[in-house]
Amino acid sequence: MEAASTIRVTTLLENTACRAGLCAAHGLSLYIGTPRRKILFDMGPNEDFIANAEALGVDLAAVDLAILSHGHYDHGGGLAAFCRVNAHAPVYIHKDAFRAYYALEEGRAPRYIGLPRGLEDFRDRFVLTEGETVIDDELTLFSEPPAVFDAMSASAGLREQVGEDYPLDPFRHEQDLLIRAAGKTAVVAGCAHRGVVNILAAAKAYLGEDPDALFGGFHLFELRQGDPTADALIDATGKALLPGKTVYYTGHCTGAYAYERLSAILGERLRPLTGGSVAEI
Repeated sequence: MEAASTIRVTTLLENTACRAGLCAAHGLSLYIGTPRRKILFDMGPNEDFIANAEALGVDLAAVDLAILSHGHYDHGGGLAAFCRVNAHAPVYIHKDAFRAYYALEEGRAPRYIGLPRGLEDFRDRFVLTEGETVIDDELTLFSEPPAVFDAMSASAGLREQVGEDYPLDPFRHEQDLLIRAAGKTAVVAGCAHRGVVNILAAAKAYLGEDPDALFGGFHLFELRQGDPTADALIDATGKALLPGKTVYYTGHCTGAYAYERLSAILGERLRPLTGGSVAEI
């Protein structure tokens, strides 16, 4: 795939696919092109993003750098596979991404959802991040956006193991990407566990204005349809995202019900991410 003259985002892997012959799986992987950079953002739960990249004409060996949004398997399960097909690109990972993360589900034992074991062989490729990391004048990583909007209840079942306890995961390990390129701006999130409204507010603080686009999951899929508390959170999210100009491309952990409800508020400014889709801003 030739260099982009804009910010171009290709969805390599998502829960769904928009054409036959592409793999779909619970996870996310995005290929981002700017005039200067070829970026892989997340690697899905397994190696399927590699086959999809080949089918879509994306040369993963030519990627300049990779970014892992947070330490969950559905975004970093393919990390080792990427390091094998690309021998040079640094991988930017938050320093807390390697901790033990679990999902608690009623009536079941805690389920491990952290990164795969055995990544030590690739440690020399990892750039460990914390807080703000300025990669260059196009790319900035940031984590722990200010909590101007209460969104963590949507991730209440996600925990961090500390000794024998499983306290709520505060998602210190989650990081988001801010892109300034080709006269445009974009924010890229993985699951937005810290809250898409908070991430957008942090991006606006960096830029001094709304970004042109935001890509990523909103982690609302575990909210139950018809639950008044869940509906209130989804609606409040949509209303908080409504002011300004930002266009939202979302999928993966947003969920079909939340997407439909958000779409009623945001209209054409809400657009789907699906495997094989390409967006240019």
